[in-house]
Parts: sequence; structure tokens; C-alpha cells
Amino acid sequence: MTIGERLGDLASNIYEKVLLEEIAKRPKPKHLGIITDGNRRFATKKGKPANYGHEKGKDKLEEVLQWCMDVGIKIVTVYGFSTENFSRKKEEVSFLFHLIDRSLRDLMKDQRVIRNGIKVKIIGELQTLPKFLVRTIKETENFTSGFNNFRLNLAIGYGGREEIINGIKKIAEDVLKGKISVNEINEESFRNYLYEPSLPDPDLILRTSGEERVSNFLLWQSAYSEFYFSEVNWPELKKIDFLRAIYSYQTRERRYGY
Repeated sequence: MTIGERLGDLASNIYEKVLLEEIAKRPKPKHLGIITDGNRRFATKKGKPANYGHEKGKDKLEEVLQWCMDVGIKIVTVYGFSTENFSRKKEEVSFLFHLIDRSLRDLMKDQRVIRNGIKVKIIGELQTLPKFLVRTIKETENFTSGFNNFRLNLAIGYGGREEIINGIKKIAEDVLKGKISVNEINEESFRNYLYEPSLPDPDLILRTSGEERVSNFLLWQSAYSEFYFSEVNWPELKKIDFLRAIYSYQTRERRYGY
């Protein structure tokens, strides 16, 4: 490592410490949404296949979840596999499903899950997923159902538009059955027809890789969320990048309207 690199690391460490001190003084986002974009671009930059990027992305998620707990964030929702991802090559989709399956199985063996009381919930259309993954999802949700210190929601087989359309279908069925009247339909009652009704709206949504769009993620829930777009690809996200996002949120004046 050169002298310049050492000085750069020293400056970064000092800045990180300052940011942590400032973040501790202000209210933190209670619910953080994350769009983990850039795994494949990261792999391409490294001259590796796409699956290499997905593996590194999985490792980065474990790291970021610890950062969230360190600063006091209690709920995290991660965009793990979208409905649009089904259009990718079969080999890549299969790899992703097995990677998610393996990650969930490792999670159930991880003592940090028990120690930190992490409840895991998967949101999405489970019937679109392979049976082996659905079994693991149910096992993971059951295993962590008694934990309440930290909530990790994984959006798998998820699409925001699909969630809203499915909610409309369900509420229409209940109207036809006489369970609810048309006049009783409002924002509060409609929330009960979303994938996870108890999930509060995200305060902040972080997206990596420099793309500035929501990509069908939590469309109903993010109506008044703040957004932060980081230029780095997801596997390259550093703690200083994460802290910048949290600090940026804390220094904004939130407006619930236009």
C-alpha cells in the first residue's frame, strides 16, 4: 500500500467516525428499503461471470445488515429478486434461486440471528418460485417468527405493480362476498390486502449503481419515502457510503405532499 493510499484510508476512517457521531445525534430511519443494484456490472468490471457478482452481493448484504443494526435501524426491506428477473437466462435465474435458498439455510444456523432477534419475512408471489425455495422460505419464517428486535424483509418474486393488482383482486372478491363495502375501501383498509400489512412505509430507500429509478419496488409503500442514490455497485458499497445515505436522510426536511 502506498503512502497516498494509507493517507486516504486514514482520512476515510476519520470521516466515518465523524459521521457516526453526527448520526447518533439525530433520528434514524425506522425502515430502510434497499435496491441492491450492480452485481452484474461489478462482475463484468472484474472480468468475472454474473454469478460472481451475485455471490459478492450476498456477502455485502450481511455486512450492510450489521451496519443497520449498529446505527439503530430496526426494519430493512431488500429487493432480492424481482418479477422482471424471471426474464434473465435460465442458468442465472436457477443460480439465484439456489443462492437465496443457501443463504436462508445459512441464516437459520447463524447465531447472530438469534442473538440479535432477527425476524425474517419474504414478500412476493411465492407460487412463482420453485418448490424447494418455498419450503426453505417457510422454514425460515417459522424459525424466526418469535424474534422481534430486528425485521428483515426479503422481496423475492416481487413486483410493486403486481402487489397492487393482487390487492385489488382480493378486495374485489371480498366486496362480492359482502365482507367489505365499496365505501369502506380507503388507504388504511387497502393496506390489509398488501403482501405484508404490518410493514410500515419505508422512511428511506437506498439504491446503488447510479441508477435513479424505483424499478417496481414498494410502489404503494414508498409514496412519501426519501430516496438516496449511490454511484457505487452494490458489492462495492462501503460503510462510508452507507453512512452518507443515512446522514443525508437525517438532514432533509420531510414533506408529505407536493
